[in-house]
Amino acid sequence: MSLLRSTISLTTIAVAVLAQSPDQTRVKEAALKESLFTLRQAIDKYTMGRHKAPPTLQDLISKGYVNNIPADPMTGSNSTWRVMMEDPAQRVNRNEPGIFDVRSGSDGVSSNGARYADW
Repeated sequence: MSLLRSTISLTTIAVAVLAQSPDQTRVKEAALKESLFTLRQAIDKYTMGRHKAPPTLQDLISKGYVNNIPADPMTGSNSTWRVMMEDPAQRVNRNEPGIFDVRSGSDGVSSNGARYADW
């Protein structure tokens, strides 16, 4: 019985260590890059096709540009993305402000030293 408990304890520790390993960080960073690419591409297509930037990320779903808003791999949530709104002087449609970029909602720092929120 104690051997089983020791094995379970060691397994729990190993999983916790692996979850924080550099390889896991690289996997999350690659997923973040992919999610940012997907969202930015959808924002660009929406803006070009509708001659205005999307007012919200949810508009990307409702207008068929994406099936869902992916989770930010660094926060684990799809509601923590930081949206960057257009500069009022440079809006595509001056009457309706919209999103021109999206960033991670994480305050963490990447393996190369850059903040995820700056990617």
